[in-house]
Amino acid sequence: MVSHMKTTIQIPNSLFEDLRTLARREQTTMKDLMQEGLRRIISERKQRSRFHLRKATFKGRGLHPEINGLSWDEIRAKSYEGRGG
Repeated sequence: MVSHMKTTIQIPNSLFEDLRTLARREQTTMKDLMQEGLRRIISERKQRSRFHLRKATFKGRGLHPEINGLSWDEIRAKSYEGRGG
């Protein structure tokens, strides 16, 4: 079962008039146009907010033999060797 919420919004008069004109021209209701607009915005923003990790692979033969088999902590420590404190 679909439920509906009745609400009041404030929009500029010029936007209201544009909406009413468009609804008449397309023979639909202002309510339907507003719902369509809100659905489009929500869908667009959901897609924009999704994070996609790009594929970042490199041609090679794996880890350098010197670090192959080390833990991440050991690899990090090696990467900072000779660079301060």
